[in-house]
Amino acid sequence: MSVELNHTIVHSRDKKVSADFVGHILGLEVGAQWGPFIPIEAANGVTLDFMDSTDIKPQHYAFLVSDEEFDQIFARIKAAGIPYWADPGHSIPCEINRHYGGRGVYFDDPDGHAFEAITTPYA
Repeated sequence: MSVELNHTIVHSRDKKVSADFVGHILGLEVGAQWGPFIPIEAANGVTLDFMDSTDIKPQHYAFLVSDEEFDQIFARIKAAGIPYWADPGHSIPCEINRHYGGRGVYFDDPDGHAFEAITTPYA
């Protein structure tokens, strides 16, 4: 059996608010609460399991998306007035990147986690 990432826990001040935010922006369905978690499942079966926490250390979550999905995600970011950047250090605001012939954008969730949508994997 090959090793695959199955899930990761996303610490949030309010798991429902955070899961709804991320699900909306990425265009993913928010699952039913399971134990202390609210999951969002990506197309490859990996889930982000949002959990309430008072100890939040911002993390980075990157998603490989199609060009069409990128257009939809980027449109939702702009429509919601969410700040976005072309880089993980937030030094190039209001722009996207075009690394490796694709497109990429960074935005933060309500808890300060950095989310990234890219159309081409980085080499």
